[in-house]
Amino acid sequence: MLQQFVHKMNLFIAIMLVTTHRSHPAPLPSLHPLSLPPLLLPSHLRWQTVVSLLLTGDNDARSGAPVIAMSAAMWGMEPPHCSLCCCTVANKIVMVVFMVALVAAILMGNLLTLAVILCTKHFHTPQGYLKASLAVADLAVGLFVVPLSVYAEVSLMVTDSVPKWTSFNSQMVKLHPCNVIGPIFAGCTLVSITTIFLLTLERCIAVLLPLHRDAVITRKRTTVLIVLSWVGSFCLAVAPMVFSTEIALEYNSCSRMCNYALGTIGEFPSRAWNILLLFPTFDFTLLGGTVVINIISLSGIRRHSRRRRHLAEAKGHGINKPTFSDIKAAKTIGTLTVAFTLSFTPIAIFVVGNVLGNQWCNFSFVAFWILASNSCWNVIIYSVRDPKFWLRATKLLQPIQRQDSTKT
Repeated sequence: MLQQFVHKMNLFIAIMLVTTHRSHPAPLPSLHPLSLPPLLLPSHLRWQTVVSLLLTGDNDARSGAPVIAMSAAMWGMEPPHCSLCCCTVANKIVMVVFMVALVAAILMGNLLTLAVILCTKHFHTPQGYLKASLAVADLAVGLFVVPLSVYAEVSLMVTDSVPKWTSFNSQMVKLHPCNVIGPIFAGCTLVSITTIFLLTLERCIAVLLPLHRDAVITRKRTTVLIVLSWVGSFCLAVAPMVFSTEIALEYNSCSRMCNYALGTIGEFPSRAWNILLLFPTFDFTLLGGTVVINIISLSGIRRHSRRRRHLAEAKGHGINKPTFSDIKAAKTIGTLTVAFTLSFTPIAIFVVGNVLGNQWCNFSFVAFWILASNSCWNVIIYSVRDPKFWLRATKLLQPIQRQDSTKT
């Protein structure tokens, strides 16, 4: 009797929503269907889907679980925990292996970067400080963000049931892990962008104003800028939850990560989504500025190359020119900028599309994990572009290789 009463109440609410909300056919994006209270249906439904549910709802009522199926279908989403990566056992295994390999690559690569910078006096420079800050941000992704996804997916694969917190958002569960992991991922992403911007600015000054470089770029000023970038980035990361009660954090069944989402149901478009647009706006503003500064630096390098050809035999003219290492470093930072821009662009496209009402479940998985994979790219770029870094890294790894050879 109770199940029939609950089912009839859901059907009654659905009928009322069909008649009153036909002018809003698009569902709210990015809200996990299981985060809805049992008797509350979303305020913006695809009314055609509701009609089909009304015709087939009795079977759901007999199964004893009408709410979850109804919620997922009316949101126009795939069933929970089923996306491109994990609809089959083989896909789940591949996904978990990829996540574990990514954790290992991030930890090994960034620990090696920190070891090279800290143990080599040559890298105790403002540029070295900025690279160390970037490595710490990437290391945090490998220590906190990806392991949580590994835990959730292994639990799903082994026990065929996910941890309880993955089915509800942070407004419905106390001590939700995503309350910590979500801001860490967002904050570290913002730190990476600001650090790459500062690296680009530092190289631009070194190339265009070589005589004033040591006076303008000091270790103390660089340290202050690093601290400000971390504080500002994490303040911006928690801003959506501080300035809007509609925004919560959830373990998204599409991206397989902790994401921001609407925790309560409001009028669409909600003002909360305007707050979430701060992320791509801020990121692309900094990335745009970084690209412009890189273009200026590379233009200066080209002018210097022309002058060097004309003044190759003249004496005293090379003193005002950037050194070869400065030019090499500027090109390395340019490569970092291109790599990060390519990895972040899919996320920005997804966020904007999400605000416009598109779900893009499979695309969200690809976009978020491309961004997470960027955390292990930097050490590869340093090794390829910077011979001194590669030489020092190989020297640090030689004792480990000798131990392995003696054991075998």
